[in-house]
Amino acid sequence: MFARILIANRGEIALRIIRTCKRMGIETVVVYSQADKDAVYLRLADRAICIGPPAARDSYLNINNIIAAAEVADVEAIHPGYGFLSEKAQFAEICRSCKIAFIGPPTKAIADLGDKISAKRIAQKAGVPTVPGSEGALADEDAALACADRIGYPVLLKASAGGGGRGMRVSHNPISLRNNFLQARTEAEAAFNDGTLYMEKFIESMRHVEVQILGDEQGHVLHLGERDCTVQRRNQKLIEESPCPVIDKRTRYDIQMAAVRLMKAAGYTNAGTVEFIYDIRERKFYFMEVNTRLQVEHPVTEMVTGLDLVEEQLRVAYGEALRYRQKDIDARLKTGGHAIECRLNAEDPSRKFAPAPGLLKLYCPPAGSGIRIDSHVYSGYTVPPYYDSMLGKLIVHGSDRGDAVRRMRNALDELVLEGIPSTVPLYKEIFENVAFVSGRYDTNFASSELGL
Repeated sequence: MFARILIANRGEIALRIIRTCKRMGIETVVVYSQADKDAVYLRLADRAICIGPPAARDSYLNINNIIAAAEVADVEAIHPGYGFLSEKAQFAEICRSCKIAFIGPPTKAIADLGDKISAKRIAQKAGVPTVPGSEGALADEDAALACADRIGYPVLLKASAGGGGRGMRVSHNPISLRNNFLQARTEAEAAFNDGTLYMEKFIESMRHVEVQILGDEQGHVLHLGERDCTVQRRNQKLIEESPCPVIDKRTRYDIQMAAVRLMKAAGYTNAGTVEFIYDIRERKFYFMEVNTRLQVEHPVTEMVTGLDLVEEQLRVAYGEALRYRQKDIDARLKTGGHAIECRLNAEDPSRKFAPAPGLLKLYCPPAGSGIRIDSHVYSGYTVPPYYDSMLGKLIVHGSDRGDAVRRMRNALDELVLEGIPSTVPLYKEIFENVAFVSGRYDTNFASSELGL
């Protein structure tokens, strides 16, 4: 196994990776910006190296500085966490060219699957259902209008290089499509330096279902069950759970096998996630995209399988074969119960959920059976204004969904966050909502039930 790795990330994911490495006897080196000089995980790592000023472009996105830190610390591998450089094929290639293992998928897989149009073509070749839409990139506004006439309104414009809801626009008629085309392209160019757009039929009542995948360099690919990420605000996930509460046994099997076929076709190794749209009315699923990294919501999969996904990532990156067969995972999932995760963000609901950095005066996390919290914050910690607003993740595990919902209510009541606004009150409202508790809702939940 690796003797020493570098973690090219910050916050709760840096701390989470350190914990697994400590258990496995692997030394860790963390990099940090000047804004994170008081982060608790700097004291838990074996070494910490400052790589630049607060702005992400000068630190966590500065490939030269990260590689220099890796070489100075004489590490064997780099774990990119999620966000920042985790899905940058260029970074993975540079790591490998410097004889440093990249704890993630092959460079080609990152490039092929990171482009939404390319990923859709791979899915189609693998026999995975895809949403009706454009055959490739839309050349211009006229091409978008012609495609919409062919597949019928409403339609969804999407950024080929996108994610997180940026560069996405729903259009219900030609007039709105004309307006949205320029807006979507401009947003995509600003966010991803790539204004390429494509189009899909917009499914009005749907669930967001994703399948966790693990692949090794020996050609084995396993699924670790599915997660439901339907509760979202403006295409940003709020709550994730496993298993999905609404799909039947046959659909569950089909969607899991579709994910495995796609990742095999892409030559995928390490951890990744295949995301799908589930049409509630038609009871059909369609491929949406692939995330070529560890997901924020990976703890719910860990809770229902008993696996440590970071450990599995490390083993695969070192060249080991997967230690499990699909039947082993299926048996774990059969008795795995139900897990739910809430993303805890420093955001102000009274200001349209604007980020709310500042001094966290008091932090008291919940505890008890079936409760896990992944967070890097502490009482007296100052949340910096330079990065995303996530304070951590609250995860619960129960015997079934009803049990998990009750545990989450209790955990939210016990959680204390004082000094800055947070999304905790929003989650308390959601877990009392009749539609959420019943499990019968779609991606419009935040707007239809909460008015967000």
